[in-house]
Parts: sequence; C-alpha cells; structure tokens
Amino acid sequence: MQLKAEPEMAGKVVRCPGCNSKLSIPANIGGLPPPSGLPAPSGVNPPAEGESAGYETPEEGAEQQQTYYEQQQQARGGWEEADPANPSIVVALGIAIVTTLAWYGILFPFGVGEKGAAPVNTMDYIHDLFYERTWVNYVESFFFFVAMSILWLKMKKLRHQKDAMFLDVLPSDISQEVNAQNVGQFVDHLYGLPARLRDSMMVNRIRKALELFEVRQNNGEVSGMMDAQSNIDSARIGGSYSLVKVFLWAIPILGFIGTVLGLSQAIGSMDLKNVSDMDKIMASIGNVTSGLGTAFDTTLLGLVLAMFLNFPMNTLAKAEDDNLNNIDAFCNEIVMPRLNDGGGVAGGDTNGLMDVLVKAVANAQKEFLVDLNALSARISEQAANLDKRATAHQERVDAEFTMTLNRMREDLTAAVKDSVKTTTEYTRSLATGIQGLNNVLTELGGKQVIVHQVKKKGWFSRD
Repeated sequence: MQLKAEPEMAGKVVRCPGCNSKLSIPANIGGLPPPSGLPAPSGVNPPAEGESAGYETPEEGAEQQQTYYEQQQQARGGWEEADPANPSIVVALGIAIVTTLAWYGILFPFGVGEKGAAPVNTMDYIHDLFYERTWVNYVESFFFFVAMSILWLKMKKLRHQKDAMFLDVLPSDISQEVNAQNVGQFVDHLYGLPARLRDSMMVNRIRKALELFEVRQNNGEVSGMMDAQSNIDSARIGGSYSLVKVFLWAIPILGFIGTVLGLSQAIGSMDLKNVSDMDKIMASIGNVTSGLGTAFDTTLLGLVLAMFLNFPMNTLAKAEDDNLNNIDAFCNEIVMPRLNDGGGVAGGDTNGLMDVLVKAVANAQKEFLVDLNALSARISEQAANLDKRATAHQERVDAEFTMTLNRMREDLTAAVKDSVKTTTEYTRSLATGIQGLNNVLTELGGKQVIVHQVKKKGWFSRD
C-alpha cells in the first residue's frame, strides 16, 4: 500500500492507517521517484502497454491487455458503503448503560452519612446531587451518557475518515494524468486498497468519479457528480447530529420538570394548621427546604450537563466540516486537474478530441433527423387535413351553386310563364278590339262621317 506524506513529516515515526503498525517516513521524501510496477488487485502484473508479454506479436499482447482490463471492469461491483457519520444507536445505548452504571458505582461509596443530612465535602454533595434527588436526575444522567456515546462513536468515524486521507489514491507511477486509456488502472488501484480504509468518503467519491469518467470521458459530468456527492455527504453529517440535539434539548427540559416537582413537593409539605407546635413547624420547614433543594439541584444538573454536552458536540461538528472541506479541496485541486477527457487541443489527445467531435456531430445529426421526421409528419398531417377541408369546402360550394341555379331556373320559368300569360291576354284583347273595329268599318261601308268642331263659349270667345 502506498501512502502520502508531507515533506515536513520526513524522518518521523508514525502509525500506518491501514494496519496500525509503526513505520518510519524516509528522510529523503519527495526527492526520489515513486517505485514502479504497481501490482494489479489480483496480484498479477498486467502486460505493459506495447509489449508482447510472451506473445508472438505486440498486437496480440495489446489485445490481451485490453481483454484483461475489460474483465476487471466487468468484475467491479463497488463495495458496501458504511454510513460515514451516523453510528449505531444500539451500540451507543449499550455504552451509555455501562457508563451510567459505572458512574453511579463510582459515586456510591461517597455520602454514607444519614439521608437528608448536609453534605460535608464536594464528593458528598455530588453524591447527593445524583442519588438523593428525584428520578429526573437519573434520566438526565442517562441522556447525557447516551449523547456522549454517540459523539464518541462519531469521533471514531471521523478518525477513520482522516486516516483515509493519507492514502495515495492516484499514484503518479501509473500516469501523471487520468485519461480514457489508463483510467481503468486507477480504478483497479482503488479496489486494491485495504478494505478498512477504502470505505471512506474520499475514496468512495473518487471511485465513483473515476468510474463515471471511464464511461463518459467528460470532466463537466464528473465535476457535477462530485458536487452532488459532496452535498449528500454534508447532509449526512448534518443529519447525524439530530439525535444529539434532541438530548441537548431534553436535558434542560428535564431539569425544569424537576424544578416543578421540587416546588410542588415543597409547597405540599407545608403544615400551617398547628402553628403553636414548634416541632411540627421545624419539620415542615425542613421538608420545604428539602423540596427547594431538589428543585434547584435538578435544574442545576440539567444546565451543567447541557453545557458539558454542547462544547464537544460543536467541536466535533466543526472537525467534520473541516474534514469534508479538505475532501472537497482535494477533489477540486488534485483530482479534477489530472482528468483529461481530450477536450484540450494544445498538447492534448487529438484522437480523443476527434472522437468527441464525431460523437457530438452524430448526436446533433441524429437529433436533427428526429426533429425533421417529426416536422415532416406534422406537415403531412396538416396537408392531409387541408385536402380534407378543401374537398369538403368544394362539395359545399357545389351544393350551394346547384341549389341556387335550380332556384334561379325555377324563378325564371315562373316569370316567363307569367309573361307569356300576360302577353297572351293582351294579344287576345287586341284581337277582340281589331275584330270590333272591323265590324264597325263593315257597318259604315261607304258612308261618310263628318266631324263638326264645336266651339267653346267663354269670356274671350266671339259668338
């Protein structure tokens, strides 16, 4: 297993995050190149690129190497990821029960005096504070130890995440950059890391990023995926404090409940009926002070336990946020600059660039053809609808024209009939008049008809 170390750690003895054994960091760290020949996860070195590895031709060796990495890719299935921030509540409850019993066992020898007597020292007062008050203090103590157990388990998970930061997840002896040809080797290297350390937020995020890059070869998609995974990890860390915050809220509330119970006990123990009996009055005053002591002590214990719980909770939350920020910075500053998807022209992989351009043009042409087919189908549908509407309109025009023509012909025929009838009647009347005139002329024969003009008489006429 390869580990990373800063130059200022040279010559120091540290513990290995994988096996927890001591190891000495070389004094010339950073001066010598890293060792070569990183073994594959199976323990068998794959054939080097361009070498025959015992085969007849280099082409056969390259084909065998490609087959080897394809088999490795098909065999990958990830690994079961444990929750990086939420500990087991069952384990926390078990630790809290044991810790509570141990704490009360430590306090049991103190305060051996008479019950209700005034404490003589600090340990006696602490004993009475936990033992001689109401059930509220027992519940407050148990809640406090449950919350502290959760924080302790979360601290162990955080230490595990920090240990995984020492792993050399992208060894430079494979390549200085991650491209489509060697990304499978980097992924296989991650699968070869110790199982205890590889199940961490950093390794899981980088593994998912490299596996996505192996399929897509797109830096933008890989960056978006890592941003989404960072948000998921942040949400997990924030949600892991929900139960601790519930206990932090419940402990002071229980203190106030104890205050109410103590005041109720103090008020209920007051006996004002026999004011003449001094013994009863003193006993009543003792009960009142005992109830007030219970009221104030439960609130005091709740506030103190809440304060002692608040500091480690916020300190641990800040440490987890810092660790998550370190993982984000490592992914943005180390992982992303080493990914090469062939998008750069200068000094880049022109074949990869051409492949990207060909895929982009093919996808654009495919989308254009799909849109063109859809548009042609819509145009054909509109043309068919237009033909149907034109045919229906022509049929309607023809029907209206035929109907109007028939109506005009009927009206014209009726008008002609009326005209012929009228003309016939006029002709008959004219014929009758001519016949009467002929008869009159026949009767006159050769007679001469004299027409005398009769002069009118008037004011200016002559007689």
